[in-house]
Amino acid sequence: MPTEPLPTVVGDSTPDGPPRALLITAVVVAVLSITAILGIAATREAPVQPVVIAFVPAPKAESSTCTTLLSALPADLGEFRRAAATEPVPPGAAAWRGEADNYPVIMRCGIDRPAEFVVGSPIQMVNAVQWFRLDDPATDRSTWVTVDRPVYVALTLPSESGPTPIQVLSDLIARTMPAVPIDPNPAR
Repeated sequence: MPTEPLPTVVGDSTPDGPPRALLITAVVVAVLSITAILGIAATREAPVQPVVIAFVPAPKAESSTCTTLLSALPADLGEFRRAAATEPVPPGAAAWRGEADNYPVIMRCGIDRPAEFVVGSPIQMVNAVQWFRLDDPATDRSTWVTVDRPVYVALTLPSESGPTPIQVLSDLIARTMPAVPIDPNPAR
């Protein structure tokens, strides 16, 4: 019996790798996974950075008046959200930070009467609370100090904060502290 020659195979009929459909499916799953991760990351809020609060003498910071105010502080002062402070936190102090990560809003309760607050100083009434304003020409901030309460409360604000932080805090101070007559330093 004559033997027949084996047929010659032109080209390789065995695939070199996984089927094309499996490759396309893997690429689609990878793209969808990356899109989902980026979408979740975009909706997460960045953590609020702690605020460094400089020490300022506040001899009445641990008074019952300041303790009551501190325990009633809101989470938000307009667009500013309550922020943790770096340790050590000065007694009677609290901070809020805006989304733009600009200067924070800092409140200090129980500070000394400002030396600049003298007879004849201009006072501004904000929601039933009298405030004395100190401007810091070296920065873009101002500090407002209550002058008609049993303890002095200072609120340091960035210039772009708008009126809401002082209005919200004024309402809270009016509810938690009785009004007292103002007591400025003698005129210089």
